[in-house]
Amino acid sequence: MEDDRRAEAPPGAETGALADRLKERIYATITMIAVVIGLSLGDVGPLGALATVLTTALGLWLAALVADQQAHRTVHRRLANGRELRRMLYVSSPLLSCAVGPSVLIALAALDVLSLDAALPAAAGVCVVSLFLWGCVGGLRMGGGALAAVVAGLADAAIGVAVALVKAAAGH
Repeated sequence: MEDDRRAEAPPGAETGALADRLKERIYATITMIAVVIGLSLGDVGPLGALATVLTTALGLWLAALVADQQAHRTVHRRLANGRELRRMLYVSSPLLSCAVGPSVLIALAALDVLSLDAALPAAAGVCVVSLFLWGCVGGLRMGGGALAAVVAGLADAAIGVAVALVKAAAGH
C-alpha cells in the first residue's frame, strides 16, 4: 500500500518538501532573532516575552497555512486536503518549532534560573548557532567538503547577526 502512495507522488516531492521545510526554518529563525532582540530592548517581563515569542511563532505558522491554502485554491480551484494538506502542515511546522529554544530560555528566566536580560540575548545566540548549523548541513549536502560547509554556515550566521545588529541599532 505505502509503495503505491509513493508511486503517485511526483519525482522529487519528498526532496521538495524537505527544501521547503528548511526554507521555513531559516525564515522563522531569522524572524525569531529580530523578535528576541526587540524584546531585549524593551521593558517586558518573562510572561510578556514568552507570550510574544509564542504568538509570533503561531502567527507565522497560521499566515503560512493561509497563504499555502490560498495559493493552492487559486491554482487548483479547490482547497488542499489529504496528502496536500499534510504536506502543508509538515512544511510549515518549523515556523512553530523556532520558538522552542527562546521559550525554554525565557521560561528559565521566569523561574529565576537566569535573568530575562541574559535569556533574551542567549535566545538570539541559540538562533544564530542554529542558522550556522543548518548552513553547515547545507554546505555538506552541496558536496563542497568541510570548508564549504563552514563557509555556508558562517554566511547563514552572518545574516542572523546582521538582523540582530540592525534591530539593536534601530532600538526597537
